Amino acid sequence: MILFPAIDIRNGKCVRLIQGDYNNEKIYHDSPALVAEQWEKSQAEFLHVVDLDGAKDGVSANIGTIRDIVHAVNIPVQVGGGVRSLDIIRDYLSAGAERVIIGTAAISDKAFLKRAVSTCGDQIAVSIDARNGYVATDGWTETSNVKAADLVKELEEIGVTTVIYTDILKDGMLKGPNFQELETINQLTSINVIASGGVTSKADIRRLKHMNLYGAIIGKALYDGTLSFQAIREET
Repeated sequence: MILFPAIDIRNGKCVRLIQGDYNNEKIYHDSPALVAEQWEKSQAEFLHVVDLDGAKDGVSANIGTIRDIVHAVNIPVQVGGGVRSLDIIRDYLSAGAERVIIGTAAISDKAFLKRAVSTCGDQIAVSIDARNGYVATDGWTETSNVKAADLVKELEEIGVTTVIYTDILKDGMLKGPNFQELETINQLTSINVIASGGVTSKADIRRLKHMNLYGAIIGKALYDGTLSFQAIREET
């Protein structure tokens, strides 16, 4: 199982939001690229980067910062946040991203998603952000009437090979992920499932690995020192 340290960017800085609340932000570092270098030194295999400004506004506001991250490390980087056009996907791939994550547009514009998968194949992932089992969109500010489980089935038919599943109510709360929902999603599909939101302890990592998930994203627990990356790597 791959462990992905998360780098969330807002206004060019490395931050964390509590439950996706843009009014509840903590700044961890002024240079996301330096943070990326630190995770690589800690033997991270892959980085998960999100443009929070893009996720909210639909505009790739931090591509310069993301380019700096990609150039600062020798490990692959997956990038998401406001990816709603093929031009943005091309920009991220040209900047050196290994994988580009589509969120809101996977719900609102299936034709775009199909074009992206047809054009870029397994370099496209879809972020499923859910609240009480229903997909949230627009930087988590809106909740749709689409069930996450139904969306996964549709994504598999389209040809998506990787999904990131985030339970918003668990994100940043340091109380563990939504194991039940992750188990349901993982059993529904052959798509690679990456867990996100609430991963807090070695026990969480062991349980996710036992569930045969493809990966897990860790954010707040690492930045607050609740977890040591070197220690949890021993669990995988």
